[in-house]
Amino acid sequence: MLPQLQLLPDALSEIVASVADTGTLTKTDRYGLMTVLLEESLDEESLLATNRLLRAVLKGRIKVMD
Repeated sequence: MLPQLQLLPDALSEIVASVADTGTLTKTDRYGLMTVLLEESLDEESLLATNRLLRAVLKGRIKVMD
């Protein structure tokens, strides 16, 4: 059985702000994004923000850290 993941209120905006400030995506940030994507009631704004982050990683504008 998988553990229950729960996103804290405003967690996505905190992740976006942190990544914008540092230019890096940490392991903790990745777990937060995973939780966002697994949310069944994800609103359009959250989905768009997550997609922007993932595109920036793919284009090399954000560095992924361990």
